[in-house]
Amino acid sequence: MPQGKNAAPEATLTFIARLCAPAGLIFLLTTPVLAQAPQHLAIVAAENFYGDVARQIGGPDVTVTSILANPDQDPHLFEASPSAARAVSAARIVIYNGIDYDPWMENLLAASRSSGRETIIVAGLIGKKPGDNPHVWYDPAAMLALAQSLSARLIADDPAHRDEYKQRLAAFTALQKPIEAKITQLRARLAGTPVTATEPVFGYMFDVLGMDVRNREFQIAVMNDTEPSASDIAAFENDLKSHQVKLLVYNSQATNPIADRMVELAKASQIPVVGAAETEPTGKNYQSWMMSELDAVDRALPGKSP
Repeated sequence: MPQGKNAAPEATLTFIARLCAPAGLIFLLTTPVLAQAPQHLAIVAAENFYGDVARQIGGPDVTVTSILANPDQDPHLFEASPSAARAVSAARIVIYNGIDYDPWMENLLAASRSSGRETIIVAGLIGKKPGDNPHVWYDPAAMLALAQSLSARLIADDPAHRDEYKQRLAAFTALQKPIEAKITQLRARLAGTPVTATEPVFGYMFDVLGMDVRNREFQIAVMNDTEPSASDIAAFENDLKSHQVKLLVYNSQATNPIADRMVELAKASQIPVVGAAETEPTGKNYQSWMMSELDAVDRALPGKSP
């Protein structure tokens, strides 16, 4: 080895290299292990009430993105953004309503096909098909079916947290019990009561309450953004003026001139009016939202019977 002023530095470098070699070996051995550390499962929900259920079931083991989440926005006018497209392309599980309520989600899924992505179509879980009332989240059975389906899929994808997913499903089911009890209480008092609506948003809840829903053709026309027939308009107006119905429920998140006219006529005729939203309100979870809707019906029809 050459002797001189560079000898010491060379020896030092050789020593440092030998000293660092084990650390480097350890880094190389551990790096693949770190890269394989489990990641939170990414879930994208088309609507925020489905995202809420996903959070309740997934807890800290998932990340949830809800696309349609603004309670002040008319869902019928919604257009998906590039950020929504990116979220869907990176999702492990996508939840959406189906039966033509959120066709923009189907477009996003088609634009970023992935063999590793799973989808849950909530309407399909309870056997609904195109042409049926799409507002299935107002049916508590649909939301319980979603919670059960999602729990099973999360357990399959992430078996290490099997017990946690089962516990959260049990907690979700328990939180649904007060809703079921409230429905039972109201149904005993209000079954058969004639009611109407500007759109079929609250339709499934009307059904489980056993109420007699009138003016269905009018509601479907407004929902589809078409003009109700003259005879349907006349029948609706007559129901309000002659007190043939005891309650009117309107879509509090959408405006329509003819629907707005019916709400004003109901108020003028002293028919109770209750709003039903299509997006989960800020500051509520699904259970508290549904309870507030049921409480509003209870307050609107105190002591009423058919």
